[in-house]
Amino acid sequence: MAKYRGSPIAKLSVPMPEITTKPRTKVKPQTERPKLYKVILINDDFTPREFVVTVLKGEFKLSEDQAHRIMITAHRRGVCVVAVFTKDVAETKATRATDAGKAKGYPLLFTTEPEE
Repeated sequence: MAKYRGSPIAKLSVPMPEITTKPRTKVKPQTERPKLYKVILINDDFTPREFVVTVLKGEFKLSEDQAHRIMITAHRRGVCVVAVFTKDVAETKATRATDAGKAKGYPLLFTTEPEE
């Protein structure tokens, strides 16, 4: 290093600025999961079983076997949970399924309620 003392390089030394560092804290946004709602089939004594199965298959995309089991459960117990969705989807599907029954003159009824 002795050979650079008189050179222009030694005179160009610039003081380094002080660098302060702050600890990084990652803030993860807390997004709440949307509340879920159950779509419930209410049994009645007038809507034909085959029609209920058809509506369940069409609106809820269930297999024949799944739709039949749900229909039988509602028939025996009075009600049966069909599926669980976000509020908007549950209300839309329940309304469309109920309207399908009304269109054919049946008292078919689907309701929604919050899942616990």
